[in-house]
Amino acid sequence: MSAAFPAPPAPSRRTALRGFGAGAFVLAGAGALGACSSREVTADKAGAAATGFTITDQRGKKVAFDGPVKRIATAIIPSPSMIAAVDGSYDRIVGINESTLQANKEGIFGTLFPESKKTATIAGADFVPNVETTLSLKPDVVIQWGDMGDEVIAPLENAGFKVVGLTYGTQEQMETWIDVFGTLVGKKERAAGLIAGMHDEDKAIRTLVAPQSRTRTKVLYLRTAADGWTTVNKSHYMNHWTDIAGGVNVARDEATGTPQVSVEQLLSWDPEVVFLSGFDTTTPADLYADKKLAGLRAVRARRVYKIPLGGYRWDPPCCESPLMWRWVAQILHPGLGARLGLRARIEKTFDHLYGYKISRGRIDDVLRLDMNGESSGYDGFRA
Repeated sequence: MSAAFPAPPAPSRRTALRGFGAGAFVLAGAGALGACSSREVTADKAGAAATGFTITDQRGKKVAFDGPVKRIATAIIPSPSMIAAVDGSYDRIVGINESTLQANKEGIFGTLFPESKKTATIAGADFVPNVETTLSLKPDVVIQWGDMGDEVIAPLENAGFKVVGLTYGTQEQMETWIDVFGTLVGKKERAAGLIAGMHDEDKAIRTLVAPQSRTRTKVLYLRTAADGWTTVNKSHYMNHWTDIAGGVNVARDEATGTPQVSVEQLLSWDPEVVFLSGFDTTTPADLYADKKLAGLRAVRARRVYKIPLGGYRWDPPCCESPLMWRWVAQILHPGLGARLGLRARIEKTFDHLYGYKISRGRIDDVLRLDMNGESSGYDGFRA
């Protein structure tokens, strides 16, 4: 990598997840998540019968339950929005991560579910659980990272909790989450419908952009670091939504998963489009005003965009990922805007996932019209 300074060593899982508490996301790969089913929210017959079941979590451990759970505590930051999406409500969630609580207070999720802004916290950025608080919440199950070692799981299991350990990043792992949550809350049919709809959306968007993607648009993902920027290589989820939309990650062949990037390297790659992480405060205006980047093709063409923030951030995989795919497709191919129909999709998705009738103004907030309004082609998102 032709950077002005050597790239740092790849962050450990724990370091990455500490960063994730403030916004970073972890390794991701290929797979097939997509749009949400338009079916009504209904409890499955199996859930209504309250029959027992056993879940094999992503540690390979079997955890038995007498029937659908009523109280869920989760130390994992992304999981509350996905549990709410699978369940169609927030009613079962009694404990969350401190970072999740902060995001709920600042973003639209707190509007979707006002009670989420008052939920008790059971862990912080290091994911080490507060067992005393968790005991007071009396959860039927605790959701925790399954690949961070005994430090985060053993205290919970030693206290007698049923713990489901999960891992995160790839599309396949995300589908497992949806299936697990569907089983836990007694809504397996709804979970299966979400996954099936996701696969359909993947195919639909690829079909729409295929005639436009004979030459793939060169894109770059940037996140602010203490001394500049970092990006991601081919191991990260960004490559999935880039590929679906007809683009290619110019940093895909970097050896480090999240390499640091110098100005010289940015100018050497010279991407056509830059996407700014939803996990920090950098805006397109910041890059447009940076004289060192004035020669960058994406800056000259004003094709720098802040990634949207819905019920959860759209950078990593979540139940709103299909909306991210359509958003990226319209960024790369503005002429497809009318056929992609993103605003209508947002309305339907928020109604289906969260039972929320989102307003035009709130859609503007999700799409960050305030930050992206001066970027090329963004007027197409106002329609």
